[in-house]
Amino acid sequence: MNNRWIKWSFLGAFSGILSGAAATFFLVSLDWATQTRISHPAIIWLLPLAGLGLGWMYSAFGKDVAGGNNLVLEQIHSPQKIIPLRMAPFVLVGTLITHLFGGSAGREGTAVQMGASLSDQLSRLFKVTPEERRILLICGAGAGFGAAIGTPLAGILFGLEFIRIGRIRVLGLFESIIASFFAYLTCHFLGAPHSPYPQPEISGFSLTTFGWVALVGVLFGLVAQAFARFTQFLEHLEQKWISYPPFKPFLAGILIVALYFWERSYRYAGLGISVIQDSFHKVSSLKDPFYKFFFSALTIGSGFKGGEFIPLVFIGCTLGSALSQWIPVSSDLLAAVGFAAVFGAASNTPLACSVMAIELFGFEIAPYALVACFVGYYSSGHTSIYRSQPRHSLL
Repeated sequence: MNNRWIKWSFLGAFSGILSGAAATFFLVSLDWATQTRISHPAIIWLLPLAGLGLGWMYSAFGKDVAGGNNLVLEQIHSPQKIIPLRMAPFVLVGTLITHLFGGSAGREGTAVQMGASLSDQLSRLFKVTPEERRILLICGAGAGFGAAIGTPLAGILFGLEFIRIGRIRVLGLFESIIASFFAYLTCHFLGAPHSPYPQPEISGFSLTTFGWVALVGVLFGLVAQAFARFTQFLEHLEQKWISYPPFKPFLAGILIVALYFWERSYRYAGLGISVIQDSFHKVSSLKDPFYKFFFSALTIGSGFKGGEFIPLVFIGCTLGSALSQWIPVSSDLLAAVGFAAVFGAASNTPLACSVMAIELFGFEIAPYALVACFVGYYSSGHTSIYRSQPRHSLL
C-alpha cells in the first residue's frame, strides 16, 4: 500500500507538471494569436483558407487523434492503445489557427486533450495496468481543465465527473488531487495568463433569489441541450454532404466570414472574453447569446479546434445578464451562475462547475451555483457535447 501511494504521488505530480506546463504554453500562445488578430482584423478574411489547411493537416496526418475529447473518453472506458503524442501539438496548432483567423471557439477543451495525451505517455515510460492507465488519463484531463481556468478543485472533480453521466468515479481521487494541484502550481510558477472575471455582489442568502435562479437554471439546461444537438446536427449534415474532410472547415469558414461581415461588430470572433467580462457590469443584449450560439456551433461543428467551454460560458453569462431585464435578480449574479450552469449542463459536470463558480466568484455564490448547475443538468436531458460520454443515471 505504501508503495502504491509513493508511486501515484510521483505519477500524479508528473502528470500535473506536464499538464500545467502545456496549459501555460498554450495560454501564452493563445494570447499572442488573439492580440495578433485584434491588431490585424483583416486576417479574419483568411479563415476559409485556414480551415482548409487545418482540415488537410488532420486528414493527412491526424486522423487517429481527430476524435479529441471523445478519443480520451473512449480510451478511459476501453483502454487499447496509447493516445499518440502528436495529439498535443496537433490540437495546440489547430486551436491557435482557429483563433488567429477568427473562429468562434474555446480553449479549455484543448487543455484537456493536451493534459490527457501527455499524461498517457507516462504509460510508455512506467509499467502500468489498464486500470492505472485510466487513472492517468483522468488525472491529465482534470489537471488540464483546472490549469487552463485556474481552478484546481474544479479540475479534480471534472476529471472524475466527465467520464460518465450521473456518476463520479471515486477511484483515482487521490491521484487527481495530486495532479490538479501540481498543474495549478506549475501554471502559477510559470505565470500563466488566466482570464480575470468580475466578482458579483452577493449580500447574504435570499430564498426568493434562490427560487428565481432555480427557474433560470431550467433555461440554462435547455440552451445547453440545444447547443449540443445543433452542433451534432451540423456535424452530421457536413458528413452527409461533404465527402472531402478539408472542405468542411473551408466552406464553414466562408459562411462564418460572410456572417461576420453582415453582423459587422466581429464581437463573436475568438474567445470573446471582454464581452463575458462586460456582462457582469451591464445588462447584455439577447442577441449576444444567440449569435455566439450560432457562430460557435458552426465553428466547432465544422472541424475547427478549441472546444466548447468558453463559448458556453459566453452564452451563459450574456443570457443570464440579459434575463435580469425581466427577472428581479442582479445581472452580475445571473451572469456568474450562467457562467457555470450552461457548460455544466452541456458537459454533464454540475458538481465540478459548481465548485468552479465558488473558486472564481467566492463561497457566497455556492447555493446559487449549486441550484443553477444541478437544475440545468437535469433540465438538459443529459444531452452531451461529448458523444462518447456514457450514461449512468443518478436516479
